[in-house]
Amino acid sequence: MNEEISFILDTCKEAMDAAIAHLEKEFIKIRAGKANANMLSSVMVDYYGSATPLNQVANVNTPDARTITATPWEKAMLPEIEKAIMISNLGFNPASNGESIIINVPPLTEERRRDLAKQAKAEAEHAKVGVRNARQEGNKDIRALDGASDDLKDNAETDVQELTDTYTKKIDAFLAAKEAEIMKV
Repeated sequence: MNEEISFILDTCKEAMDAAIAHLEKEFIKIRAGKANANMLSSVMVDYYGSATPLNQVANVNTPDARTITATPWEKAMLPEIEKAIMISNLGFNPASNGESIIINVPPLTEERRRDLAKQAKAEAEHAKVGVRNARQEGNKDIRALDGASDDLKDNAETDVQELTDTYTKKIDAFLAAKEAEIMKV
């Protein structure tokens, strides 16, 4: 019986780890004023009829703290890449020099910083929902165990709640760090 409970707890922990990992990926996409090649990781380019990630059709670099360049491996892809960046809703205005796409990352205004902080808060809330869903699944699995005493089930549910509290605190810590990074001028 203890093996089943420890398996349920491990499954909960994995799901909560996945929520944290997803949050970290989403936080990378939220810029804090400094150019980062990962800012374009969500851009999908129409590559001969199929949606392909930008980093699979072009070399994406950051030559300095305010510039991102995307150099396509095929010159014919320049207009497609430029169009994909424009419609990606990242707030960038790409410019082409005939060989590559150049994106100037403007310094953040106070209003934009607040918007990004709100976006970070929303992503953190999504992660918390993921953690709570994992808790709910774990508790449901624990209650469904046959042959386990009520005390054993109660103790296991307490363990799941402790895991939930721990991961919620981690998410809050990540959010506080990201908000500080965004709001730093």
